Amino acid sequence: MTTAAIILAAGRGQRAGAGVPKQWRLLAGRRMADWTLERFRTCRRLKHMVLVLAPEDEAAWAEFESQPDVILASGGATRAQSVQNGLAALARTGVTRVLIHDVARPCFSPALINAVLDALDEHKAAAPALPVTDALWHGSAGQVTGTQDRAGLFAAQTPQGFHLDAIVAAHATYEGEALDDVEVARAAGVAVAIVPGEADNMKITTAADFARAERILGNDMDIRLGNGFDVHRFGPGDHVTLCGVKIPHVRTLTGHSDADVGIHALCDAIYGALAMGDIGRHFPPSEARWKGAASDQFLIHAVQTARDLGYDIGNVDVTLICEEPKIGPHAQDMQNALATIMGVEPWRVSVKATTSERLGFTGRGEGIAAMTSATLVRP
Repeated sequence: MTTAAIILAAGRGQRAGAGVPKQWRLLAGRRMADWTLERFRTCRRLKHMVLVLAPEDEAAWAEFESQPDVILASGGATRAQSVQNGLAALARTGVTRVLIHDVARPCFSPALINAVLDALDEHKAAAPALPVTDALWHGSAGQVTGTQDRAGLFAAQTPQGFHLDAIVAAHATYEGEALDDVEVARAAGVAVAIVPGEADNMKITTAADFARAERILGNDMDIRLGNGFDVHRFGPGDHVTLCGVKIPHVRTLTGHSDADVGIHALCDAIYGALAMGDIGRHFPPSEARWKGAASDQFLIHAVQTARDLGYDIGNVDVTLICEEPKIGPHAQDMQNALATIMGVEPWRVSVKATTSERLGFTGRGEGIAAMTSATLVRP
């Protein structure tokens, strides 16, 4: 079975306060929509993401149309129309199951996605919800006018999951505006299984909700630190490649690939942070295809591996240890080169150098060593 997620992000969110629509407002350092998208990106069971945007959000259209894992769809005048447009965008993709989610719920966990998907193995529809535990009142004019029995009542959440053919057919026959897609499915006779929801999976509706969401997201980070160390000896040649920059020199560094000691150590730091061994595990020197290979492809692989697991590069720090060549004149170019290879801002990259005071193999000019650190952050 192939699964996609539809993320509804076309609303204007007027109750959240003045300014830009709430999905584009900053929340704990990132836009609300970015948090929500990142949650789905951590789930390897999803093959597609459909982002439903308002036609007037031109900047968002321009930004996301270049992202290969996102399919764009235009929002409608109602929530139901937006969902239908998102479903239509999945035509001919081979998708058989779909999750429908409100962008204004960025605080759910990847485990909740998996719980809903597991339920779809046995049911045509499944959705998370929390049993109501508070006393319920009826009220009018600021006074309590009655009570409501809470037995059997649940607070609905998203993502709500469906077999694609079932929810497409349900929307085709539903008349009026439903509160959510569970209501649409039930009107078509589709039974919906309840999956335990999450207390943190709140919907941001008013300005006050932002503060609570920031507290949740600020405490929900997975931060990992990895270290790397590598050494390459000098051999005959006329240049060295360090941190992706070719520097003229009277000798070269020797190794199975291009012997970029800085990048090799940095790859080890990233793989180490992921508890996935070192560069040799992923690119064995015993394989001839890596002979003379440019090391930037190793770093691209390491960074993409981290991103596939939901981690962003927080920062990296590279220290080159050598007597020669002089690193200072090239440090900025190295910083920019590493930033480009990893697809991050240059201010997340540090490149510096030190000597070993002519002690040891680096002090004798026999080679260059590199020591690195990498911080990975999964929101």
